[in-house]
Amino acid sequence: MTLLTRWPEDQLFRDPADRRRAVEAVEAEFSTTLKSLKVDIGLVEMLERIYVPLAAWLMEIKRRRPGPLVIGINGAQGSGKSTLFNLLEVTLSSGFGQRVVGFSLDDIYKTRAERQRLAAEVHPLLATRGVPGTHDVRLGIELIEQLRLAHGGSVVKIPVFDKSIDDRCPMSVWQEWLGAVDVVVLDGWCLGAEAQSDEDLREPVNELEAKEDPNAIWRTYVNDQLKGPYQELFGMLDLLVMLKVPSMAQVFEWRTLQEKKLAERIRHLHEAGQPDGLRIMSEAEIRRFIMHYERLTRLMLDQMPDQADVTLFLNENHACDQIRVNKPIR
Repeated sequence: MTLLTRWPEDQLFRDPADRRRAVEAVEAEFSTTLKSLKVDIGLVEMLERIYVPLAAWLMEIKRRRPGPLVIGINGAQGSGKSTLFNLLEVTLSSGFGQRVVGFSLDDIYKTRAERQRLAAEVHPLLATRGVPGTHDVRLGIELIEQLRLAHGGSVVKIPVFDKSIDDRCPMSVWQEWLGAVDVVVLDGWCLGAEAQSDEDLREPVNELEAKEDPNAIWRTYVNDQLKGPYQELFGMLDLLVMLKVPSMAQVFEWRTLQEKKLAERIRHLHEAGQPDGLRIMSEAEIRRFIMHYERLTRLMLDQMPDQADVTLFLNENHACDQIRVNKPIR
C-alpha cells in the first residue's frame, strides 16, 4: 500500500543525507521490531516520509531548550498510541542517538482499593478505570520530575498496572530506568483534554450517562478532576502529538479489533499450556466500556486537532493520510 501523505516540506530538519542515514540505521537495527508492529505501509517509505522527519523535528525542538524533552501522545482507544511510541522510541534511539523512556497513563491508574473507595464515596462508575479521577496524577508528576533529573547513577522505578487483576503491581516488580534521559514520552487517551462548562455537562451523551449518572454526579467529578490535578500533569508536556481517529464509530471498531487480538493471544497461551488470567469482553461490554470515554473523546475529536502541536490524521484503514503541524518551528 502506498503511503498517502508525507511530513510538511517547510518543517523538514536535518539535511536529506542525515535523514537517509537515520532511516538506514533504524531499518538495519530494528527492522524485525518494526515489522512486528504490523503497520500496513512499506517500512522504509513510512520511515522516510513520516517518522524520521517527525523525529528530526522533535530533535530541533529539543536543541532549542534545556533538559529532556517531554512528549505527550493523545489518541482514542485503538488509535495506535503504543505503536507510535514504539516507532518513536526506535527512531529517536537508533536514528538520533537519544535515550528514550516512556510510560502510559494506564501505568498510573489508582489501585483497585482506591477506586472502590471512590465508587463508594462519590459514584459507582468511578470503579471503572480510565476517566480523569481514576489515575494517580501525583505519581505521574513525580515520575516525570524524577526522569527529568535522572543522571548517570540514578535509578527511576516506573509503575506497572496489571489489567488482568485490575490493580497496580507491587513496587518490587516495577520497571527500572537506569541513568540519564534525553526524551520522555507519555501516552494517554485524554492527554491535553480541557474541562467542559457546567452547562455542557447537563445533557447526557449516551445511555450510560442517562441511566447510571442521571444527576451528573460522575461526569461532574470527572470534569472537576480535569480542571485541577490533570492540568498540572498536562502542563509538564513540552509538546503534544495527537492521533486523530475518523469517528467514534471507528473507536468502537478498533477497540473491538484489539479485543480480538487479545483473544488470539490467549488462545496461543492456552495452546502453550501457559495461564493468562485475562478475560475477553463481548461487543456489548466493549460498547458500554467505551461509553465511559465517549464524552471526552467526542470533545477531543472536535477540538484537539487544532490544539495539539502535531496532529496525525488516520483514515479508516488506520493509515496516516494527513499531517498538521499547528506550531511550526521557525
